[in-house]
Parts: sequence; C-alpha cells; structure tokens
Amino acid sequence: MKSFCILLTLFIFSVNYSFSQRNVRDSAIATPLIGVHYGGNFTAANLAERYGYLNHVGISAGYKTAKNWYMSFDGNFMFGNQTRMTGLFDHLVDEYGNITDVNGDIAMVLVYPRGVNTNFSFGKLFPVLSPNSNSGILVHVGGGYLLHRLRIETNDQVVPSLELDYKRGYDRLTTGFNFHQFIGYSFLANAGAWNFYGGFYIQEGLTKNRRTIFYDQPDVPVSTDLRLDIQYGFRIGWYIPFYQRLPKDYYFD
Repeated sequence: MKSFCILLTLFIFSVNYSFSQRNVRDSAIATPLIGVHYGGNFTAANLAERYGYLNHVGISAGYKTAKNWYMSFDGNFMFGNQTRMTGLFDHLVDEYGNITDVNGDIAMVLVYPRGVNTNFSFGKLFPVLSPNSNSGILVHVGGGYLLHRLRIETNDQVVPSLELDYKRGYDRLTTGFNFHQFIGYSFLANAGAWNFYGGFYIQEGLTKNRRTIFYDQPDVPVSTDLRLDIQYGFRIGWYIPFYQRLPKDYYFD
C-alpha cells in the first residue's frame, strides 16, 4: 500500500507533463505507461476450497511501441473477507464454545485471505472501435509469482496459541508460479486525463503448500501435490502515458 500511495503521488505531479505533450490522434505513438488498477476476482479449483471473492489493487509500469505491441510489469496486493475453511480453531475452543485470551477473557479471532502476485505481460493493441491509433482492443498474456495465505488477527488481545510463530501453523502459506490472460479495451484520449483500460482477466497459479504441518490437523500429512489456484473476473485501470514533446518550429526572415 505504501508503494501504491507513492505512485498515486507521482501521478498527480505528472498530470501537467503528460497533458502538454503531442496529440495522439495523428498516429500510433511509442510511449511509457504507468498505471494503477483494481481487479475483482472469483476463485475456482483448489483456491475456491479456501477463499471466496478476492480484490486486487496494484500498480504497473509498461511500454507501448509505435506498432502497438504492449509489455508491462505489475504488482498486486490481494485481499478479501471470505474464508471457506472451517474448524481451524476447534481444538482451542473451551466447553462453552469460546476461545479465551491470556487473561481468561473471551477472545475475538478474525481471519482474512491475503496475498501478493507479480506479473510480466506481453501483448498487442488492435486499434478498432477507437478514436485514434493508440486505442482499441488490448490482449496480453504473461506469467509471474503468486503468494497467498491466511491472515489471523486477535486485535489487542493475546491468545498464546495464535501469536508470533504459532500463526504459521494455521496460515496455509502457499506460493508458486502463475500465468494470466487478459482481453479488454484500452483508451488513450486525444487530450485530457481519460486514459484507462478495462476487461476480463483470468489467472492460473501452479502452487504448493509451504508449511510442513497444520496445527489444526497435526496427524494429517500436509499435501505436497501441485495445486491449481484459479482467479477470474475483471480489471479496470487508469494510466498516464509519457509522450515525447514535439519539437517547436522556428522561422527566420
């Protein structure tokens, strides 16, 4: 999130620079692109056994060539509030159905899915249904790294079995490679701030569990099999292109 705020600040200071550059209606232009985006994702395959709907908030840095080839690198923070795993803390519950903290008070234990992913993308922009040669249907594919886990919070209370390194026995840390595909529409305005894109996004993670024991299932061996973690949904984003300033013409009598 700190990186997100820094990039947003960069956007604000870059707006005047970007808007003062050459008009994109004339021809296809090579330009760097910096963006921020949001994605809403449903889960499928192995990932759906653990989590429900996941949000992605991310930043990207890319480049569009004069022939409308597209390449970029992006990083995303994943978060949500739908956890489908049950019975994680059953062995910590007392005869009254409560988990107690170090003082004997009833504890509030919260769990949330969290994760990150990074991707390199390569694709092509097709200038159809567009006001200029720099807008149109955008298609890209790519690959990168995926990490997801369970965040466990006890707020200001102290539950000894769920503190510090003990959380690792419950967090289901999982990492691996991911691949993605995107198809949507990219729009670079002839002038002004409305430079955006949006479309359908799908990501397939080939991951493995990274913990050797689950404390809620100590007698069950942790699977070392390859997992298929699928997310699919939409992505929308705003970006700033950095056009090269056109040279001024000078005339002498």
